[in-house]
Amino acid sequence: MESVAIFGVGLIGGSFALALRKAGFTGRITGVSSPTTISRAISLGVVDAGQPPAEAAAAADLIFLAQPISAILRTIAAIGGSVRESALVTDAGSTKASILSAAAEHMTGRIFIGGHPMAGKEARGLEAADADLFYNRVWALTPAKPEDEHRPQYQEFIQWLERIGAIPLVLDAAEHDRIVSLTSHLPQLVSTALAATLATRNPGTSGVHGPGLEDMTRLALSSFDIWEDILASNRDNVTSALEDYIATLEAIHKAVVTCTDAEIRQIFGQGGTFARSLRDDSPGGGG
Repeated sequence: MESVAIFGVGLIGGSFALALRKAGFTGRITGVSSPTTISRAISLGVVDAGQPPAEAAAAADLIFLAQPISAILRTIAAIGGSVRESALVTDAGSTKASILSAAAEHMTGRIFIGGHPMAGKEARGLEAADADLFYNRVWALTPAKPEDEHRPQYQEFIQWLERIGAIPLVLDAAEHDRIVSLTSHLPQLVSTALAATLATRNPGTSGVHGPGLEDMTRLALSSFDIWEDILASNRDNVTSALEDYIATLEAIHKAVVTCTDAEIRQIFGQGGTFARSLRDDSPGGGG
């Protein structure tokens, strides 16, 4: 791999470029973003140059789509005919089914590997990019075709993911979307709902709160501009996750109202067991 094109040089795209450099990549990294972002990325040493989409796609060995989901879908349709057959195309979208469907339609004969690094920050943009963002974090992979896993381009990509400290994990796109609706999308909505609830109740800003509230509302700092696409592309799974969560909240509400200690004790026990297992077993976390 001698050349990389990054579409969307923001937090994820910029961090991937910085991580590659830190891991020893000496090839050319080209960015596809707004002129302002490209100028800043060049000045920070994140990318070597900027290019228009078709030119960047035609010249790259690895194409990394680090845009919002709707933009990834448009990019796949726009550059499909420009990608070399020897290149590998991957993405960082938070849902996979719709992206793989677009790749199947527009990238026939190309190697497309769906991807989702389970890492992130509330902050957006190039200035938040971090070479260590993916260290010890799962990088979910959903190959469009099983045979692509045996291609040398795929094997080299896996090696680079391991060099930047990520933990590659291959799974089915539909299963990925089901899992992240519970482990990523639901936590975002819970955090947002909690912060919105407190905003309407006006508890004041007297500082009468512990770090737990800051932890619980951290994800509420995330922008809807990013989450709009995620929720729209995984609506059925997110709806199911919300229904399960609402049912648990209703059980807690009933137990509190009726002073049914046994039921709420059971819910506390279930929650504590899961929280401990998450910390004991998970290689990483993130959004």
